[in-house]
Amino acid sequence: MSGQVVVIIGGGFSGTLLALQLLRAKNGAPRIFLIEKGASFGRGVAYSSRKTDHLLNVRAGNMSAYGDQPTHFQDWLAAQTGQPADPFSFVPRWVYGDYLQAELRAAAQSQRAAGRLTLVGDEVTEVVRAGGRLIVRLALGRAMQADRVVLATGHGAPNEVVPRGARFATDPRYIPDPWAASALDRIERTDRVLLIGSGLTAVDVISSLESNGCQGDLVCLSRHGLLPQRHARSASASVTWETIPGERLSATLKRFRRQADRLSDWRRAFDGVREQVQVIWSNLSEPQRRRALRHLRPWWDAHRHRMAPEVALRLDALVAVGRLRVVAGRIMSLRAEIGGVTVTWRTRAETSVRADRTAWVINCTGPEGNPRRSANPVVRGMIDSGLTRPDPLDLGLDVDPEGRLIGADGAVAHDLFGLGPLTRGALWEVTAVPDIRIQAARLAAWITSEADSERTANVS
Repeated sequence: MSGQVVVIIGGGFSGTLLALQLLRAKNGAPRIFLIEKGASFGRGVAYSSRKTDHLLNVRAGNMSAYGDQPTHFQDWLAAQTGQPADPFSFVPRWVYGDYLQAELRAAAQSQRAAGRLTLVGDEVTEVVRAGGRLIVRLALGRAMQADRVVLATGHGAPNEVVPRGARFATDPRYIPDPWAASALDRIERTDRVLLIGSGLTAVDVISSLESNGCQGDLVCLSRHGLLPQRHARSASASVTWETIPGERLSATLKRFRRQADRLSDWRRAFDGVREQVQVIWSNLSEPQRRRALRHLRPWWDAHRHRMAPEVALRLDALVAVGRLRVVAGRIMSLRAEIGGVTVTWRTRAETSVRADRTAWVINCTGPEGNPRRSANPVVRGMIDSGLTRPDPLDLGLDVDPEGRLIGADGAVAHDLFGLGPLTRGALWEVTAVPDIRIQAARLAAWITSEADSERTANVS
């Protein structure tokens, strides 16, 4: 066992997967401290929901924790149920959380991991340099030295749709975080609800309201009025996409449209190009990336982050009976009144302003990605101290291709890393299990190979 200590901040999917990969290492195996401030390890926000209608957005056949064992999750499911698992199914997210916890528990108890993994239930408040090493300080007063620190804090807190200082931000009929404990339980059975946002967060909230027995009208209001597309009932093989270095984004889009038009299912073309998105993104200049975010991102998100077919059918039924409307527009004002809220908004296609009455307003715009507005003290502190900096687009933290954090002075740190959604500015497509799985495996290999190199250098 090498003498290096690796501290992983965040015990959700990204951090847990990196710990599992490091525990599998045969050479350069470090001692690992996995720190999680939440109630449990392995689940994070994504897999903590216990509602059976909150389904994975990826088929079971592509949810293995290990890229070299593609059927691992399926095999685990089969062992739990005693019957073969359907690789095309979309299982409840809490089941996948159980899987990750089972893997972490088994790895921690293995002979190879003996004495190497420590789970720490606490919140990191600060990371500083001292005496050539990193010091990680925790909320309960403990401090530990580390040779390498990995930020794997996952998605941030919900985006602030209503500014914190605004009067409506503290109104009891505004729910800024739908995932806060019992946040939706106050909504009465027949209450009318406005959801700000129409992505997967809104879809989950609608499912939660339905399972709570709510029967009031629902309105999703977002800039483009786009619900997520749906997965096909059965998976079809994606088509190969050829990346052309130096190609303009507009030319890439034209090629993609021609390819999609030739296929009976556009998803095949989309899944093929998705596998090359990180390469395409890395070839774009900063102005091209900004244009992509401004014009392409809403359409990309709606087609990339798709709903399970079962979930889509439930939403179809709500639309059919008139209980769910999805509209494109921009909120102009929110005014609390006795017994409800008056929402003033402007439709995307019109200049006229409309007023609507609702009982509740729920923020469903998803997590905050801009690290400058992060609610995480360690992220804010590391930016303030210059240990790291936001990426040029404020999508996350600035990292090099290996995931090493870049400081305020532009220097690449060899002992500080980002993993998962925090690295979106450099990779763009790094929020789903298949993408983070690859990233975690590469980072683990890099850390262990560097440890081997350092040990060899010290011996010689």
